[in-house]
Amino acid sequence: MAMASRLLVLLLFFMLIVLERDNVKGMVMAIDEDGKALCSSVNLAEFLPPPYGGLENMVCQPVWNSFLLRYSQTKDNVVTIILSTVYTTGWVGMGFSRDGKMINSSCMVGWITPGGQGKIKQYYVEGLTPSKIKPEKGELPLTSVPPIVYLQGATIYLAFQLKYPNRLKNQPILLAFATKYPHHHHLTVHDDKTTILFDFSSGTSFDVNAGAPNNYISSTKTHGVLGILGWGLFSPFGAIFARYFKKQKLWYYFHVSAQFIGFILGLAGVVLGLQLHNKLQVHIPSHEGIGILVLVLSILQVLAFFLRPDRDSKYRKCWNLYHGWTGRIALFFGAVNIVLGMHYAGAGESWKIGYGFLLGTIMLVSIVLETLLRLKKLDEPNRPPTYPMNSI
Repeated sequence: MAMASRLLVLLLFFMLIVLERDNVKGMVMAIDEDGKALCSSVNLAEFLPPPYGGLENMVCQPVWNSFLLRYSQTKDNVVTIILSTVYTTGWVGMGFSRDGKMINSSCMVGWITPGGQGKIKQYYVEGLTPSKIKPEKGELPLTSVPPIVYLQGATIYLAFQLKYPNRLKNQPILLAFATKYPHHHHLTVHDDKTTILFDFSSGTSFDVNAGAPNNYISSTKTHGVLGILGWGLFSPFGAIFARYFKKQKLWYYFHVSAQFIGFILGLAGVVLGLQLHNKLQVHIPSHEGIGILVLVLSILQVLAFFLRPDRDSKYRKCWNLYHGWTGRIALFFGAVNIVLGMHYAGAGESWKIGYGFLLGTIMLVSIVLETLLRLKKLDEPNRPPTYPMNSI
């Protein structure tokens, strides 16, 4: 049963994604525990000069991957910051943003040259291209204490000191790294980055969604709901009507209506997702790329509705193959992207259980209907032919 096989493959893929998410979660917890252990095991005074090596009331917090943030804030609003992470080549940076966006942020970036010389500079991000990231510019209120960068073993330390007019509290922080060295002090493209909201009054950090304003959180949830309803509910049931209920008089109207509603909801979800990307500056290539692919396939399906040839046309068979397989591919990647979206958004158990139940129901219904359809096709050749009886 080809349809059942495809559905089983989709179920296995879904299970692998969920298991992988649990593994990633366990890895993150392990990293946090390792980071806390490093906070207490490393004596900065052994290799960092004052005031970085002898901070009083220092707070140490794992913030992202192997990144550790140590800081101390005095009554005079002087903030001494030490950022450390595992280092091999390239550069490491920490940026301060007003609104969580990369543009118009000021960053401290450090690296160790191939010759072993440490470099640390402030940069100002005027745009997203390397030429728009200006060295020796920025709005960070650096004190007269020189910033330093130091490589201890396999760990790089960026240390600098800021003085603010008021006590530093919630602050959007950008963290990034690249494995390629800066070229004439111009930064190369980062390999990865993240945005967090760090509370310097309590020493706690939040991911960009958790720390974002309520309207951002609401928009993220709405984006997820639209995707699940469009690609995960209406579109699959529209396909079920087309494959298994063609002998019903109204199957075509149910099919078109469900697919049209699914397309509108999915399109709204994509538009909202693009707005979130622009607001939060969060780049998730796999989720974004698959979302655009599903949208393009859905647009092709809408065009197919208007370009459908007549039933007796010689092109009708080609159109059926095109329409059917484009729809199957769109449904498959739509389900994959919903799972990826929940994975990257850190969705709670209620989201995973809810969509898992929906996906399981659709797959069970499809398997049952496909089995009945195949049995019916196998039974048709065995039926005796019917001949009209002529009256004598």
